[in-house]
Amino acid sequence: MNSIDWIILFVTLSTIVIFGVFKNRKDKNIESYLLGNQSLPWYHVGFSVMATQASAVTFLSAPGQGFVDGMRFVQFYLGLPFAMIVLSITFIPIFHKLKVYTAYEYLETRFDSRVRIFTAILFLLSRGLSTGISIYAPSIILSTIFGWDIIYTNIFMGGIVLIYTVIGGTKAISYTHLQQMFLITLVLIFVGILVVKMLPSEIGFWDAIKIAGKTQKMKVIDLNFNPSERYNLWSGLIGGFFLQLSYFGTDQSQVGRYLTGKSIKESRLGLILNGFLKIPMQFGILIIGVLVYVFYLFNTTPVVFNKTEAQKLAIGKFSNEYKIIENQNLIIGTSKRIVAEKLKASIKTASNQEIQSNSDQLNNILSEEKKLNKQAGELIKKNNPEGDANDVNYIFLRFVMDYLPHGLIGLMIALIFSASMGSIASAYSSLSATTLVDVINKSRFKAKTPELELRYSKIFTIFWAIFSIVVASFAQKLGSSMIELVNILGSWFYGIILGIFLAAFYVKKIKSKALLLSAILSQILVILIWKYELVAFLWLNPIGVILVLSIGLIFQKIFSKEK
Repeated sequence: MNSIDWIILFVTLSTIVIFGVFKNRKDKNIESYLLGNQSLPWYHVGFSVMATQASAVTFLSAPGQGFVDGMRFVQFYLGLPFAMIVLSITFIPIFHKLKVYTAYEYLETRFDSRVRIFTAILFLLSRGLSTGISIYAPSIILSTIFGWDIIYTNIFMGGIVLIYTVIGGTKAISYTHLQQMFLITLVLIFVGILVVKMLPSEIGFWDAIKIAGKTQKMKVIDLNFNPSERYNLWSGLIGGFFLQLSYFGTDQSQVGRYLTGKSIKESRLGLILNGFLKIPMQFGILIIGVLVYVFYLFNTTPVVFNKTEAQKLAIGKFSNEYKIIENQNLIIGTSKRIVAEKLKASIKTASNQEIQSNSDQLNNILSEEKKLNKQAGELIKKNNPEGDANDVNYIFLRFVMDYLPHGLIGLMIALIFSASMGSIASAYSSLSATTLVDVINKSRFKAKTPELELRYSKIFTIFWAIFSIVVASFAQKLGSSMIELVNILGSWFYGIILGIFLAAFYVKKIKSKALLLSAILSQILVILIWKYELVAFLWLNPIGVILVLSIGLIFQKIFSKEK
């Protein structure tokens, strides 16, 4: 990064923070701080909901996911539009009618305070853990640019968001979201065009897509029903539907966004907008990752994308071993480029036999390249046991830093930071609201005045910021790509939480005692199912719902007989 990048980065982030704080600097009570006085129009609601999801996890990890795994991750979102329709018909009218601050207030009227507090605690755990991952993502950028220890970058990133969240409240978050989504759309389109322009002159967008398809990167839909496979049509439609239904219907970080709508209609339109724009948006982000993958077919792929760890290896005690791997990678890179050129030519001439032969040869070379990457990852762990050897989270960042023009690098980094700030701020706000309204206000420590409520809310915002920063400091030890990790953590809890809400809405036979015991037992079973890898993580969501409802009915029958 040069001075132009730094200026653009500083100006962009400063504008977002100052504007957000200015728009909501006069919060006087808990309603304006947490719900924005329910005054926001549908497009604010819709883009705020989308931006809450679109953190740095999305913009760092999703292109890397597309690079490594192709387009099949988009199946994760196939259940989203259906979930938005169900929520618009059922959940939104209930929440607006009750004028709740959080989603969990309703549970006390249907069951009792124990169920409400237990469900709120499940949410606090899931969202607190996920927020730690959201902080870790932009911290990677700071660590890469400055070579700082990841702990200090986590503190810096979590702290800067804390400032404008505590001062500005939920309107500040929503107004910054609107800016972020506009910026995100423009920059992503421009970056996609630039990647295509960087390909060899005779290769256009569709040529790149065809080449990616021959190396299994464009397989969007997998029709095979396999519960052990993470992404296929059925896990996306069924598992994804239940995950999105729970995330948007019961997760306060999302419920808090559409509760700011000034009417039921505005909230519904905002959710529907999100439901039908999210898939094209995610598709486009993954396509950028695939295009970067094609770019590296014609250019030498770094054996380690994590620049900080690569530099440590180059001067560390394993430098000789690393140099050997790098030299082998250069040789493979040359062979890969030659075969990619042949594949490109055979696609132009539509020679099926040559296409198949070149595709097989290229896939073999890529397999050898992957082995070298694995060997380098093992060296990273030997050289630095605390080092991050999971390259998928660094692929897009390395491409941005190495190949985008100056000025755009600064804007791209600002984009990723601002997206993270919106997502993290929403999480802070929702964690604070749930702690205050669903836990503290149900105890003997309940705030006695609106002013004290507002003060408590800001104190809990600070507490959850510290908790999330601590989680972020351990994130690199958890493995997996960040975008998968966030959804795995959510799937531990979302099925259970959704099962509780569905019991509250539709299964009137189940009473509070039976439901509470059922939820506790179901939560244990879901964690065990995940631990022993009985099914892919998306299936944990419908399984959690089924367990809560079925075990709840069994317990209720037993208790009714005893009575």
